[in-house]
Amino acid sequence: MFSVGQTVLYGANGVCRIEEITTRRVGSSEMEYYVLKPVRSDCSTVFVPTGNDTLVSRMRFVKSADEVRAILDDRTFSIDWIDNKNLRAERFRGIISGEDCRELVALVRLIHARAAAVTAQGKRLHISDDRILREAEKMAGDEIATSLGVTREEAIALILG
Repeated sequence: MFSVGQTVLYGANGVCRIEEITTRRVGSSEMEYYVLKPVRSDCSTVFVPTGNDTLVSRMRFVKSADEVRAILDDRTFSIDWIDNKNLRAERFRGIISGEDCRELVALVRLIHARAAAVTAQGKRLHISDDRILREAEKMAGDEIATSLGVTREEAIALILG
């Protein structure tokens, strides 16, 4: 399904390049792995067993530039703010783990709007919401940056623009 040189998204590791497909001995058996290198980090390598359907299903291709532009242009899709912080955290974590670029873009927009509203009241965004925002910005920003050939900061500006 995947091959060396392709760019994929893999969970919280974000955008990764498949560096190689290799076989490694684990105990008495040999297993084949996708070797992923996160694009934005030189310090880690991720090994995904090719035979583990659950882990492989978490790998997906980065969206095309046209798909990304369509997501950025679509202002009709949005997420509602949930006042209950526990329910909100659960919903937002679900969006993060779902890794859907459209939902991540909507989440970034929502939390930025909320941050602006609470700042105008002289308050600060709740720390858990800020953490979710940073994760959503990383995930959506990296995919958009990769697709459009821009920096993560430029991608976040496009999300908010």
